[in-house]
Amino acid sequence: MTSTTFLAPVLALIIWTLLIWVLMYARRIPAMQRAKIDPETAKSPDGKWKDELPLSVQASAHNYNHLMEQPTIFYAFMFYVVLTTQMSAPILYGAWAYVALRVLHSFIQVSSGKVMLRFAVFSLSTVVLISMVFITVL
Repeated sequence: MTSTTFLAPVLALIIWTLLIWVLMYARRIPAMQRAKIDPETAKSPDGKWKDELPLSVQASAHNYNHLMEQPTIFYAFMFYVVLTTQMSAPILYGAWAYVALRVLHSFIQVSSGKVMLRFAVFSLSTVVLISMVFITVL
């Protein structure tokens, strides 16, 4: 197993995150223009201006933020495994499962927004990540 093959899931999740970034602004900028929100009033991420945006617009921004949270542990873990040459098939399969679950989580959040389904997928992705760490530590 090469480090390039092993880091492919990392690159895939990075690409996915950047696509969500594009979606976020593709939704946000037109919505802000329609709502006549002055960009100067949108300086604060918690400002009242957000109340004027539809939930579908906010959902993509929330998902982008979610991709900046737990996946950072995934990235660090994957580089740790490569740098310590602890690469194995179970970790590689787990990495791809983690990426697939995060992509599914994104689809749910930016489309239907079904909270319990999204929570179930998030929880499963977390279990996969914990399992990968557990396998490496043993």
